[in-house]
Amino acid sequence: MYLNVHSQYSLRYGTMSIPALVEEAISSGVTQMVLSDINNSTGIMEFMRECNEKGIKPIAGMEFRKAKQLLYLGIARNKEGMKELNDFLTEHNLEQKPLPDTAPEFLNVYTVYPYGKHHGSLKTNEYLGIRHEQLNSLFGKDLRNIKEKLLCLQPVFINDKIEYRLHEYLRGIDLNVVLTEVTEADKCQKTDRFFPAGELEARFSRYPFILDNTRNLMNSCVMDYPKGRVNLNRRTFTGYKKNDRELLEKLALAGMEYRYGRSNKQALTKIKHELKVIYELDFCAYFLITWDIIRYSGSQGYYHVGRGSGANSIVAYCLKITDVDPIELDLYFERFLNAQRTSPPDFDIDYSWDEREDVQDYIFKRYGSQHTALLGTMSTFKDRSIIREIGKVMGLPKTEIDGFTDQTRAAINQNNTTFQKIVAIYERMANMPNQRSIHAGGVLITEEPITYYTALDLPPKGMATVQWDMYEAEKIGFDKYDILSQRGIGHIKMAVKLVEENQQRKIDIHQVKDFMNDPKVNFNLRTGNTKGCFYIESPAMIQLNRKLGCDSYRVLVAASSIIRPGVASSGMMAEYIRNHHHPDKVKYLHPVMEERLKDTYGVMVYQEDVIKICIHFAGMDGADADILRRGMSGKYRSKKEFERLVERFHEEAKKLGRPDHIVKEVWRQVSSFAGYSFSKAHSASFAVESYQSLYLKTYFPREFMVGVLNNYGGFYDRALYVQELQKCGGIVHLPCVNHSDSLVNISGADVYLGLVGIHGLNERFIELVPEERRTNGPYTGLEDLVKRTNIGLEQGIILIRVGALRFTHKSKKELLWEIHLLMGARTKPGNINTELFTIDAKNYALPVLVNTRLENAYHELELLGFPLSMTMFELLQTGYRGDIMANDLINHIGQTIRMVGQYVCEKTVHTKKNQRMWFGNFLDAEGNSFDTVHFPNHTPMYPFRGKGCYLILGKVVEEFGFASLEVLRFAKLPILPNPVIS
Repeated sequence: MYLNVHSQYSLRYGTMSIPALVEEAISSGVTQMVLSDINNSTGIMEFMRECNEKGIKPIAGMEFRKAKQLLYLGIARNKEGMKELNDFLTEHNLEQKPLPDTAPEFLNVYTVYPYGKHHGSLKTNEYLGIRHEQLNSLFGKDLRNIKEKLLCLQPVFINDKIEYRLHEYLRGIDLNVVLTEVTEADKCQKTDRFFPAGELEARFSRYPFILDNTRNLMNSCVMDYPKGRVNLNRRTFTGYKKNDRELLEKLALAGMEYRYGRSNKQALTKIKHELKVIYELDFCAYFLITWDIIRYSGSQGYYHVGRGSGANSIVAYCLKITDVDPIELDLYFERFLNAQRTSPPDFDIDYSWDEREDVQDYIFKRYGSQHTALLGTMSTFKDRSIIREIGKVMGLPKTEIDGFTDQTRAAINQNNTTFQKIVAIYERMANMPNQRSIHAGGVLITEEPITYYTALDLPPKGMATVQWDMYEAEKIGFDKYDILSQRGIGHIKMAVKLVEENQQRKIDIHQVKDFMNDPKVNFNLRTGNTKGCFYIESPAMIQLNRKLGCDSYRVLVAASSIIRPGVASSGMMAEYIRNHHHPDKVKYLHPVMEERLKDTYGVMVYQEDVIKICIHFAGMDGADADILRRGMSGKYRSKKEFERLVERFHEEAKKLGRPDHIVKEVWRQVSSFAGYSFSKAHSASFAVESYQSLYLKTYFPREFMVGVLNNYGGFYDRALYVQELQKCGGIVHLPCVNHSDSLVNISGADVYLGLVGIHGLNERFIELVPEERRTNGPYTGLEDLVKRTNIGLEQGIILIRVGALRFTHKSKKELLWEIHLLMGARTKPGNINTELFTIDAKNYALPVLVNTRLENAYHELELLGFPLSMTMFELLQTGYRGDIMANDLINHIGQTIRMVGQYVCEKTVHTKKNQRMWFGNFLDAEGNSFDTVHFPNHTPMYPFRGKGCYLILGKVVEEFGFASLEVLRFAKLPILPNPVIS
């Protein structure tokens, strides 16, 4: 009798998860019910799976609300009815129009209006839902006209009194008000729950026809969806499977000739083997659609990187989906595709951040809006954010809430009664869905219209998005195409373009094998000259490559994976480095480790290595090994699954007679990968892009660093990349209205910072100032700039203070006088070209007004985030620059020395005793990097005090030839005071 049941997917309203909802229904004797979440169908497919498993008949529906008011319910009679409901909501979401007060004429949907809220005649499929509290209003009325239209309406939002209180907090969070301001109209009723078996029927006993009507309506609904996971993806590319197969084979063989030449028997054998597996698993369409996407993007001149396990496939390599040669690296195809797989593997295709949306738009237009959608995601209430939200609803002051979220006050907070109350609510709210969002790059391409399975949202991105996440999509039967973006590709794309413009040289950035064999490129890799380069620029990666002496593609592929937390935290990173330097002294745990992992010196580095060991050392089957692999990739982080695999691993290894102590150590290494590590193909893809970046940095460093700056991506902030530009001979100029564009530009060795980097400058003027200059010539002075752009006083002052009008040869102070005299009291821009005649401004005699370098440096700190007129070291009050420089550290191992370093970045980690320690990275006065280690016993709670220079006392330590500073004492140095303030 429950037509109006809600789950947690009625966001910030319902309190029960789908499994909890079904369990509560069973305990209340419910045999069939309608899930009708508010303005969404997120939970419908999960609801049907759960009900089918537990023996309850599921019925799909939706509750439509506008401005907190219930308009009507839609109850699907069948699968077509669910599509009608989803189409109806989708239309209003995508066109951003309000829901109508009356429902449309559905064909396969029952519409239920709340009793008392609908006036006029009801259509055949329309009913009135009456709550048990409203039954008294029927007394003495002539019901003949509506007798067959009355239904039992008992909403379900909560489970018990405690959940009602939780519901009130959720409503407060949703409405952004304190608890006392949540009105009765804002929340459900305390009785909006399942009743004990028979009680609801008893409340309607005086009107048995209402129960009959309700029962009959529910009995007529059949959710005729297939049970269990089925393949719902687009099934063919050409329209016929036979044609797909023939086309894929033709493309693969043509690609083989491009990649390997005509007579490579090894490649041909491998291609034929892969094609056979692809045919048998019916994945031809998946490969062809991915190829089609790559073909389109290539036709537009877009550069992509194909990564992930897809790079294990020679067919993918021949289709130009990836640039990783699986023969060269002896990649493990079965990691990508094997007979145990029921769903297609992932291809991760990266594009430049400014090209991805066009690729997505092509997919929508090519495969149709009814069959294409972006993948959604569900953000949940988490950690400190919940505490803040609960605290606000309770009406607590910000300072008190800040105290509750301060981890250093954890011991004090435990005894605070208010905090204990927050924790009690937190424990019930944790991980509840909070809001729907958009996946990083997943796209679905379906065989049937996608609204059979979900309504669609229109997030800010502007493309239709499903209402559930990748995990739910996979359970239903949808597999995503990952169309991703990253700034690293933007760096490469722009650098290639700048080299062509600035040096008139064309670069084929895909000649990666030449880059890999270039001694200058490999020298920079080995010595850590990699700032700005994709994946190899962080202090940790630079340190690792220097410890390895990394100077080849194969070693970099391994380094890209052993930097991951799973390998590093297990101690296997250090083991790998040690063995890499002394391969003749490697001691293998077991002959199987030597046989299967000789290339990595007996160390499990990649996901494939773990699979190999599970199969060949422990005797596990391929299916369990793949489940373990999926757990490592983060797709199934299930503790229960890992516990089962631990038991199976040990049992099967014992059957093979493996020694207990060796089994224990091998499992320790295997389990350390849980949730971390890369596939070898993924690491290889990253290494290809790293080499492309590093080639550009090696031979065209100025253009490359400009590309990095203009793509606003990278590990470091802009100041460091500007310093890198200066180190490689770039003459970096402050922004100038007569030379700068919106972005950084380069001409020869001269580099002008872009207007976009000026804090506080309006976007309009960032584009208008250079556009007007290109159209009508350089500006002659401040007055000319004001007249031609109609810039206001505030924005004009910003340009003056940053030095963008220095071409006038007037000091900033003179220009500030001039702009105030020119504009008078007018502070805002007016209409452009309002003067009929040019009138010369009055000239005034001013005293000599000069700006000092120190004043300029402070202006730049404020408006750019870093000084260009002076270095951070020149700003120090002290002239002391330390006992030694970074390049001399290796000659002072074991000594305690003092250094002065400019802060670059820090990383916080936790020790085995759960104490915090830090790794720091600094520049010395010569611009060279050095690393610091801050152990808990020598480190205050918050050792870093932001940007600036620090005096560091520490002991020089060395590991694998890499020197760093183990910090004993540490303090930020004062800088010269701002002369304007002082």
